[in-house]
Order: sequence, then C-alpha cells, then structure tokens
Amino acid sequence: MAEAKLKKTSCTAILVGKKASMDGSTIIARDEDGYDGINPKTFVSVPAKNYDGVHYVSKYNGFECDLHGEGARFTSTPNGDQSDGIWGEQGINQYNVAMSSTETELTNPRCLGHDPLVKNGVDEDSMFSIVMPFIKTPREGVELLGKYIEKYGTGECNGIAFSNKDEIWYFETAAGHHWVAERIPDDCYAICPNIMCIEEFDFNDPDHFLCDPDLKDFVERHHLNPNPDSFNIRNIFGSQNEADSTYNTPRTWYGQKLFNPSIEQDPTSQDIPWLRRPEKKIAVEDVQFFLSSHYNGTKYDPFDTFASGDKKDMQKFRSIALDRNQESSILQIRNDVPAEYAAIQWVNFGFYAYSPYVPFYTNINDTPANYKLASQKFDINSAYWMHKLLEVVVEPRYHDYINEVNAFRDACQSYGVGRVDAIDAKAAKLSGQELQDFLTKESIATANHISDKTRDLLDSLIHHTLLNSKYQYELGDNL
Repeated sequence: MAEAKLKKTSCTAILVGKKASMDGSTIIARDEDGYDGINPKTFVSVPAKNYDGVHYVSKYNGFECDLHGEGARFTSTPNGDQSDGIWGEQGINQYNVAMSSTETELTNPRCLGHDPLVKNGVDEDSMFSIVMPFIKTPREGVELLGKYIEKYGTGECNGIAFSNKDEIWYFETAAGHHWVAERIPDDCYAICPNIMCIEEFDFNDPDHFLCDPDLKDFVERHHLNPNPDSFNIRNIFGSQNEADSTYNTPRTWYGQKLFNPSIEQDPTSQDIPWLRRPEKKIAVEDVQFFLSSHYNGTKYDPFDTFASGDKKDMQKFRSIALDRNQESSILQIRNDVPAEYAAIQWVNFGFYAYSPYVPFYTNINDTPANYKLASQKFDINSAYWMHKLLEVVVEPRYHDYINEVNAFRDACQSYGVGRVDAIDAKAAKLSGQELQDFLTKESIATANHISDKTRDLLDSLIHHTLLNSKYQYELGDNL
C-alpha cells in the first residue's frame, strides 16, 4: 500500500434535483480543472460494444481489471492526448444515465492511516470507462463503482455524481476501500467543492443512503467519530483544515448566495450545509452562471468588479472560473419530452467565463470534427484551443472586452435554447436510427454555428487589440 501520485484535477460541481429545477430536469454539472492550466479535452460519442474478453489497463497508474458484457453507447469528454490515460470524465449513456467523475476531495490523515490509499487503485482516469458502459440506473452506478472500490481500492478521495430523469446520487470515496453515497432530495440542490460533502448518514434508509458493508464497523473499530450521537460523514472523514476556508467553502458560500440570497453566511465557515432548498427554481442558465463565476458582484472578484483596488480581498479565495479551466459539462435529463431525446450535454471548453455552453443531444453517434481534435500543440481547428485562445485575448483587456464577450455568450445561449426547441419539434416525428442520425446531424450543426460565432468574436477582439496598440505613431500627429 502506498499513496498514489498527485491528482491532476481540482473541480467544482453542482447537483440540482428535478423539483428544484425550473423545467423539472435533473441536472448534474461539473467544471473539470487541471493543475497545469493546459490539458486539451475532446467531446466524443463512444459506440456500444461487447466487452467480453476486454482487459482494461490504466496508463495513469497501472490499475487493471477484466470487463464483461454488453456495453452501452455513451458520450464522453476524454483527454486529447491519452498517453497518460483516458480521463473520460462525464457524459450520458444510451439508457439516459449520466455520470460525472470526479470531484477531487480530501480525507483526513487519521482515517487514511487506518485505510490507506492504494497506489494502483481505481482512480479518476479509469472510473468513467469501467462503469459508464454497464449501468442502466444511477443506483447501479453507485453499486458497481462501490464494488470496484471495495475490491481494488482507490488512490484518491473523490466525489462522483450519477443521475437519470428521476434521481441523483452522490458517491464519495471515504478512504482506500470505503465509500458512501446519498440520494439528493428532489427539491434540493448541492454544491460540491473539493471537500467531503455528505453530512448526516442514515443506515436505516437504504432508499437514500448506501455504503460499503464495513463502513460503520470501520468507524467504530478505530474510534473515528468525534460526535457519537450522530454519523456525519464530513465530520468523520473530512479534512476541515485552514486551506478549506479559502479554497473550498467560499465556492459553496457564493453558490448559496446566488440561490438562497436571504441567508447570511461567512464564506470561510466550515459549517455551511451541503443541501439547500433554493428560494427560486434553478435554470440551466443559473447553473452556467455559477460554473462560470468568479465571485461576481463581490469584493472577492479577482477582476475587481467593484474597482475597490483591495488586492487582498480580490486574491483571498479560489475562484470557480480560473486559469486552469479545461472543460465544463452540464448533464441535463428532461422530464417533459420522450426519453429518446430527453438527454442533453451542455459542453464548454476553455475559460468558462468567456466561452459558451453548447447543447448536444446525447442520443448521437458522432460529434463535430473540431470537438474531436485536441493535441498538446495549439491548433485553431480544435474547439478546445479556439476557446482557450479567447482567454489569451480577453484577459489582458478584461474591462474593455467583457461586455462584448457577455453579449456573445448570451446570444449563443439564446441560439442554443432555440435550437433545442426546433430540434425537439422535428424529433417528435422520428424514431430509431433515423432519430439518432437526425440528432447527430443537428447537434453538429448547432456546435458548428457557435464555433463560427466564436471565430467572429475572436476576429473582432483581435482587430480591436491591433488597432489599439500602445505603440502607435501617426506622422501627421507627431510633426
């Protein structure tokens, strides 16, 4: 047993139950952030296939296992360069089950001392690939991943979300071989920064709580519960260190400030509840704003929204939108249309505050060419690099360009919503392969249009930058 090598990502997630969302959808969404700042991502559709005889080996840490059975088709956001693993991350399969893996978390050293992390265990790079093809419900996802963790262990502490149109489950790896999961109440939302999130756990309610069979005995055997009158997962397994107060809890504070504005809380408090009932229904656009936010409208905004000039406040907390943003997905499964076209994955590459979310139906067999291309070298023909270029152009002149950027993002969102309406109307008359081919073609057309608009924005901003250089010299003005 030994600790695995350093995790590559440190993300932000939000979960919205069907009675908490504006249109009755379930929503699980997450920003994938890489420590290096550059981790080119793609968006693909992986075909259904039989996995009998497939021996899976991780290129990241050497984990290996045998896979079996018929595997479903699913969407995925893998690395462009897979020399260090697939890192499929998030998508929706043909049974309209969504999975997002993972939200990096931290278990305290006391618990890890009794159940250490496993060097060659099931880590983020592998979870999606070995679970997503084989599940038909979120609960099946929890149970299958749980069996893997119990058998092979994990080298990381993570949170993983599963959903379908009816329910959302959040799964946490509590230590090397232990795990817990909770079904999110339908009328609640939850924000997940990089800490253990689940609070009170009820062993007598298997409809809403699941865990490995040894969890309770493990905690009792090693005297891990600081408050024996309850079984609070965050208090037992969580880190609750000083860094959490600046790196993690402020993100939860800001999200709850958006969706429960009447509640006054300290952004550094480690007692902010995980589950909340929103004061108004939450739309996809609200989720997009949160996942693209940087403490907008507060003194903690690193872009100095209030022009306060207090850099200590501006640099105090870890922002959601930041330099190492790579890929963000909103996995929306609707309840007001037939299952064949109910699932939509909204995909955002680059720096989330500048780039748009693009709606893709997930009952598809292909994605745009520029969404499948992402090497380590800059390439304007790659959707990932095109959106990363926006960050390079906009950030040095943020206050000059942000209004144009926001207008662009709003226009793309309105276009995307309108496209979903139009595609839904035509999809209602189709079925089977004809429907899948139609959704594929139309999703690609939607993305291609937004890519064209992104290039137009870049053209405008680059021209503006070139025409406003600090090194201007007009002969007539200087004689």
